[in-house]
Amino acid sequence: MEIVKLYKYEEKFDELVDNYYLTESQLRFTAKPKYCVALAKADKDRHCILALENEQLVTFFVLHDKEGPKIYTDKPNVILLRAFSTDYNHQGKGYAKQALLLLPDFVKKNFPHITEILLAVNVTNEVAQSVYKTTGYVDEGIRKQDSTSELVIMSYCL
Repeated sequence: MEIVKLYKYEEKFDELVDNYYLTESQLRFTAKPKYCVALAKADKDRHCILALENEQLVTFFVLHDKEGPKIYTDKPNVILLRAFSTDYNHQGKGYAKQALLLLPDFVKKNFPHITEILLAVNVTNEVAQSVYKTTGYVDEGIRKQDSTSELVIMSYCL
């Protein structure tokens, strides 16, 4: 039985996005959903995705098509999973894992041209790396340096 459902962002979700809470320690690794929504409004290749459970926003992320993954790969038909987070008040309940398990079918349905989901996770964020691995993402040994830290590049082939 699915508890969490994934939705593309719509303005009707603004109040949920506004009330989404991330701690300062979470913000070391991700961006606030409100900021991501603003970026997506200016860039049609960014798609904000909300994971809702009982009408509560529990997990949020962005799927960045076309130019997004090019900072990490030159492969075609790849979409970048970015700004993945779980609301602090809902952490530890399995929502991130549920959202990630639903994601491949969501991508196949909404982005049929995509053959791979790519993500970059901070090398020190071992908890996130573990969740990604348990949901089928593979660390192929690729590392990239961003402005502040080393990133582990992981992928999920559809």
